This record gives sequence, structure tokens and C-alpha cells, in this order.
Amino acid sequence: MTILAQLVAIVGAGHVSSDPDVLAGRVVDHTGRYRGRAGALVRPGTDDEVAAVLRACRDAGAYVTVQGGRTSLVAGTVPEHDDILLSTERLSEVGAVDTVERRIRVGAGTTCAAVQHAAAAAGLVFGVDLASRDSATAGGMASTNAGGLRTVRYGNMREQILGLEIVLPDGSLVRRHSHLRSDNTGYDLTSLFVGAEGTLGVVTSLDLRLHPTPPHRVTAVAGFDDLDALISTGRLLRDADGIAALELIDSRASALTAEHLGVSAPVDGAWQLLIEMAGDTDQSDALAEMLTDAELAGEPAVGVDPSASHRLWQVREAIGDVLGWYGPPLKFDVWLPLSAISGFAERAVAIATEHVPGVIPVLFGHVGEGNLHLNLVRCNVSDEAERNLYAAMMTLIADCGGNVSSEHGVGTRKRDYLTMSRTDADITAMRTVKAAFDPTGYLNPAVLFR
Repeated sequence: MTILAQLVAIVGAGHVSSDPDVLAGRVVDHTGRYRGRAGALVRPGTDDEVAAVLRACRDAGAYVTVQGGRTSLVAGTVPEHDDILLSTERLSEVGAVDTVERRIRVGAGTTCAAVQHAAAAAGLVFGVDLASRDSATAGGMASTNAGGLRTVRYGNMREQILGLEIVLPDGSLVRRHSHLRSDNTGYDLTSLFVGAEGTLGVVTSLDLRLHPTPPHRVTAVAGFDDLDALISTGRLLRDADGIAALELIDSRASALTAEHLGVSAPVDGAWQLLIEMAGDTDQSDALAEMLTDAELAGEPAVGVDPSASHRLWQVREAIGDVLGWYGPPLKFDVWLPLSAISGFAERAVAIATEHVPGVIPVLFGHVGEGNLHLNLVRCNVSDEAERNLYAAMMTLIADCGGNVSSEHGVGTRKRDYLTMSRTDADITAMRTVKAAFDPTGYLNPAVLFR
């Protein structure tokens, strides 16, 4: 029996496809820059079906690439070996919210937005929020340890995960669920799979932590002419009680949103800092006091009611919609020491314009954590020219003491630069773990390692 026939027998004919038109839309990454090859798409609906699919593919010698919402920005779901694409989209069950323990169990294919809506309906908050919330899935966010807009308050995805169900490459199912507040028995397998980018197993369901909804919220956008001044203010704010979001936006980003979407920055300045504070009491006075000595480019814009807050978030939320206006942008997701951000920004612009005259460098991101997204808009380069630019930027990130990968993961795009952030011993240890779980290397074979 062919592998295609085996997959049909496991999940049903309606959930297997080898149609070239169907596969064509599944082998390109979210940015549109990178494309791969696949032999078939399979969409299991239970963890038992996931296990059976993995066993069949392993025994047939077929490579498997796992896909969730396909929002990866580092080609993490782009197959390279005529792979079988295993989609978790049918694993989308949303369990009842446990309001006493503040937790919820969801399938790996559940979108971030669906988790947020379930939490909100129960008067609670899910700690991870992404611009791609309507597409990004819980399983994918766990696989890359996603952070997002609320990281400064709640932490990354790892801090939200109380338990997992994972199908290992041999088809066995590991259930790591606990109702204890702390569970120190044996290895912390849950943490091992979070951030592993699907190389050690397929996440099928998750127990997620939820948080109380703060009754008071204040949002502000402050403008700065000097990036170092913004960083100093951000360093003060990130450790403040009640901080809920701290986002950097450069004026090139807000100029694009104004030009193409009619969404203008509410303040002047070459750099903007979006601040949100939340708590049991009104945080407005505390925020005003912390901004008293900041070197602002004019008065900040402040909103205390939901509609005003929404308006202040508009530029930050709209950035993703304009990045592809001039073609697929070249993206760099990095983690930098706060002290290195200003120097990085200046040198990155110089490198980008040297390699691509007329490029528009756009810098934004979660400045409280030093997790920034550099996007090169109007960057119409490919092949050797793109590789040279990418390598130069990776070298700059390493020279600044940063990590070449952050919340988007390594994927396939950054695997050649892993040695810039990890020692040879680190990589050897990671390869040893990979080999222990997946001796033949058939699961997500293009991710992390070449």
C-alpha cells in the first residue's frame, strides 16, 4: 500500500490531498519569499490519528513537516524534501474554562484569537497576544515559544503552558497534564518541547494558564527624537508595577501606515513608544510621574477609555498590513541587550542601504524585552544578493551581543547562523536530544539543523 493510501485509511479521503493546486498554497512561507516542495497534505483530527500518521510516514521513509497557522516568518513550515505536510488545523477543540484554577485546555490547531475569546467570555485574559492572532495556533506558538505584545507583563508562551500532549516521532503519545501549581517530578518535558519548533514531536493539545482581567487600563504613545532617550525611558517602565505593554515604533513605520492605510502617528518624533499600564487601580498618575523626566518630543497622547486606547494602538496593529506593500519584506527577528539597540538601529540602516539602495528599514517590536523586528521594505533582492545582505545583518546582530533568533524561531531561514548564538557544545547537545527522539531525522527535517 502506498503512503498516500495509508494516510487515506487513517484519516479519510476528505482529509488527504496531493492536488498540486492545494499544495502550492501550502509550501510558501508567510512572507512570500520562500517556497518548498511537498508530496501530500494530511489533516488528522485526533491525537491517535496524528500518531498513526507519524508511524506510517516513518515506516515509509517519508519526511514530515508540521504546519499550524503557517504564520512562520523564518520558513519554519516550508518543506524541502517533497514532505508530507501534517496540518494540525482540525485539532481545534476549545475546552471549558476552569475559572477557579484559571486554565483552559485547547487543541493545538486552536487560534490565538479563539483562546482569547474563550478567556474573555469567562472574565479572564490569555497572556499571549500577536498581530497574527486570527491565524497563529496554540501549537505553533508553543513550538516557537512566541511572545508578542504582552510579553513584558505575562512572559512568553512557555510561561502560559501548564501541560501538553505530544505525539513523539515513534508514534507514542506523551501526556504531561497536572493540576498541581508546581510539579517537580522528574524531567521537565513540557519545557523541552516548548521552543523545539516541532523537531521533537507534534503537540496535539495544551493546558494554558489564564489571568485575571485588570479593571483599569491606561494607554499612551510618547514621541522621542533620540532613540537612547526612548530606551532609557523603556528601561524604567519595563520594571514598573502594572506595565502591560511596551512597544517601539519608528517613524518610517508610522509614515507607511499613514500613507497606505490613513493611520497616522498620534505624536511627533523619530521614534514612538507605546505604553500600556493596567491594574486594580487607575495607573494614570503613576505613568505621568514616570514620564516627567523623559526627553519627549512634545506631549504624549493618552487614552483611558477603550475607544481611545484602540486609537492609540492603531499604528502598531497596522504595521503588519503595510510591510508587504512593495513586495515581500526581508525580516529579521532579533533579541538584543537594551544598551545595544541604538547602535544596532544605526548600523542596520547603513548595511541595508549599502546593499539595497532605496530600501525602507522599519524597526518595531517589544522593546521591554529587547525583542525587535527589523523589516526591510522595498527590498527586491534574491539569490546571492539576498544571502549577502542576510549574512551581513546576522553578523551585526551577533556583534551587538544579540541572538539571531527570537520569538519567531530559527526555522530553516536561520539555521546556518545558529553558531552565532550557540556554542558547538550547545549544538551538539541539541543534536543528541533530536537523535534520541527522532533517530532517522524524518520530523521537521529542515528546521534548526541542516
